[in-house]
Amino acid sequence: MSKTLTIVQICRRFGPVGGMERYVWEITRELATMGHKVHILCEVNLCAEPLPDVHIHELGTTRPKPRWLAHMRFSNHVHQWLEKNRTADMIIHSHERTADHQITTFHGPPFAKVRDFPFWKRLSLRVGMNLWLEKRELCNPQVQIIAPNSKQIAKDLKHYYPSIANRISSPIVPGVADAPKRPTRTISPDAGVIGFVGKEWKRKGLVMAIKVMNELVKQRPQLHFMVAGPISHDIQKLFAAATFQFSLLGEVDTKELYPKLDVLLHPAISEPYGMVITEALSAGIPVVISDVCGASSEVTPQRGIALALTSPIQTWAEEIHQWLNKEDLHVQYQHSWHDTAMAYITEYHKLENL
Repeated sequence: MSKTLTIVQICRRFGPVGGMERYVWEITRELATMGHKVHILCEVNLCAEPLPDVHIHELGTTRPKPRWLAHMRFSNHVHQWLEKNRTADMIIHSHERTADHQITTFHGPPFAKVRDFPFWKRLSLRVGMNLWLEKRELCNPQVQIIAPNSKQIAKDLKHYYPSIANRISSPIVPGVADAPKRPTRTISPDAGVIGFVGKEWKRKGLVMAIKVMNELVKQRPQLHFMVAGPISHDIQKLFAAATFQFSLLGEVDTKELYPKLDVLLHPAISEPYGMVITEALSAGIPVVISDVCGASSEVTPQRGIALALTSPIQTWAEEIHQWLNKEDLHVQYQHSWHDTAMAYITEYHKLENL
């Protein structure tokens, strides 16, 4: 039997309420199920139900803005808790801009990308403090492991912080929970159901997706486009010139949505990972996505394609058309949250104090 570990997870908002928060919540459940002792340091516990064998410590909320100051105040609360409660066997694992961790998971693009902006856009207290907080999170001497959650984030970290390249682990991608699979069905040559999922519809490329649909409908006049996530009222005007059938679903249970789809279209402009992509793959649905998505690392030729945003609209439409023409439209993908948690166990055992 492997050694029982004592792990402190640091996450300001704890619960399945967002991409990063869901990631922490899922691996916490898995680690506890394995028998490890898990503490959560958070501002607020947003779990609807208690988690067995997980010790949650709410450190108190702070003003959310300015954001850099909220990060500093939360970091100070974490430091104070650790000063009083830390034991020698604790593994301190942060997902925030803190200063006491041995391992940090990086969930988004580095703020250091601001260095590429003109200098007058970098002359502010906000920029300076965010750069300092990020550098502290990554470069403090006690930080032994930096775990990016996608290949793209790993690449960016190595570019902007070359001195920490040897601390950066292989990407530890999010898991996917079991969900209903897309049933085998015949797709009419002039039809097909294309899905778009994303509440932040501007960043996730809905405007471009509509252009792709207007092109694809020329070949498949009975095409149906299903949009989940955005509030219908907010996006209705985007469809004023749509030449295809569409449904604006608002917020829905994606577990019920995915089996209805034939292809997921996700031409995101910016996407650190994109869990909807791997969720769709897990449900047996091929994907046509932009190559800026972190989850593009999971997209093989047997599962879909990642295209450059600069690719012609006709190319995007043709790729979807070809997938819809396949006789056996089904893909396979499996990466559970248990797999993600086990990847962290491997990293924890590399720490110098074990």
